[in-house]
Amino acid sequence: MTSVQAVSEEIPDDLGHARRRRHTVMWIAGLAAILSAVLVCACGIGPVTVPPLTVARIVGHHMFGIPALAEWTAAQDAIVWRVRVPRVLLGALVGAGLAVSGAVLQTVVRNVLADPHILGVTSGASTGAALSLLFGFGVGGMLSASAFSGALCATGLLFAVARSNGQLTSLRLLLGGVTIGYIFSAATSFLIFASDSPEGARAVLFWLLGSLGSAAWPAVVTTAAAVGASIAALFLMATRFDALAVGDDTARTLGIAPTRWRVGALAVVALCVGAVVAVAGAIGFVGLIVPHVARLATGSAHRRLIPMSALLGANFLVLADVVARTAFAPRELPLGIVTAVVGAPLLLVLVRRFREPVA
Repeated sequence: MTSVQAVSEEIPDDLGHARRRRHTVMWIAGLAAILSAVLVCACGIGPVTVPPLTVARIVGHHMFGIPALAEWTAAQDAIVWRVRVPRVLLGALVGAGLAVSGAVLQTVVRNVLADPHILGVTSGASTGAALSLLFGFGVGGMLSASAFSGALCATGLLFAVARSNGQLTSLRLLLGGVTIGYIFSAATSFLIFASDSPEGARAVLFWLLGSLGSAAWPAVVTTAAAVGASIAALFLMATRFDALAVGDDTARTLGIAPTRWRVGALAVVALCVGAVVAVAGAIGFVGLIVPHVARLATGSAHRRLIPMSALLGANFLVLADVVARTAFAPRELPLGIVTAVVGAPLLLVLVRRFREPVA
C-alpha cells in the first residue's frame, strides 16, 4: 500500500474497512437499481402517461433492437424516445456532474459550503448564454457554445487571479472564485438591463434558473462524453483528494504537490460544469447538498464519495425535473426553483447537525 493510500484509509471512519466496503457496495447497488427504476418511471410521466413496461419495451427496441412483444402507438414511441428519454438521461448526467463537482470542490477549496458556483464558472456560463440569447444568435448549438465559452473564460480568469508565486491555495481560490462570480453576475444583470428585447430578457432569466426543456439526443451524447470523462478522471485522483483533505503539509510529506493537483482538479471540474451548465442552465443546490448526504452515507474517502455523489445527484435531479414539468402543467417550473425548495431545508438540517470545532 502506498503512503497516499495509507492516508486515505486512516481518515476517521466509524466502521471497519471491510464493513465499510460492504456498506458502500450495498448503497451503490441500491442507488443504481433505484436510478434504473426512476429513469423508466420518469419517461412515462407527463401529460400523456405511458406505462413503465411500455417505456422499457420502447427503449429496449430502439437501443438494443429487441423485437416488440406488444404493440404501442406511434405517438407513444415519439413521446418516449424523442422527447422524454433524452430529457431524463440529460437530467441524470447533469445531476451526476454537479454533485461530483461539488464533492471535489469542497475538498479542494476546503470549505463545506463550496459548490460549482464558488469558482465563478456558473456565472461565466450565464454571461455567455445571456450574450447569445440577447443578441439573437441563441439558436441551435450557439447557446451551448456561448455558455461553455463563458465558463472557460471564468476558469482562465480564476487561475490568473488566484495563482501567485506558483502557489494556488484554498483561501485564494475561494476568494478569487467568489469575486469572479460577482463580476460575471453583474455583467449578466447589465446585459439584461441594457437589452431592448423583453422576450430575450425573459429567456435569460428562465435559463438562469435552469431547465432541461431543450434536451435532445446530440446534447445527451456530448454531455455524456464530458461528464463521463470528468468523473472518471476525478475518480482516478481520489487518493490525492484524501491527502489534500488532511492538509497541504501532510500532502507534501507524501510527495504530492497540492498546487499541481488543485489545478488539475479545477480544470476537470470547470470542463464538467461548463458542459453541464451549457445544456441545462444554472442549477443550484445540487453540488452543495448532495455531497454532504453522500458523506453521511459512506464517509469521506473519495473512492466511495465520488460514485455515491454521482448516483445521488442523478436520482435527485431526475425526480426534481419530474416535479418541474408536472407540478404546474402545461407550464414548466424552472428547475432551479425545485432544487432550491428541496435543498434549502436540507441545508438547514445539515447546519443544525454541524458542530464547529472548539479551539
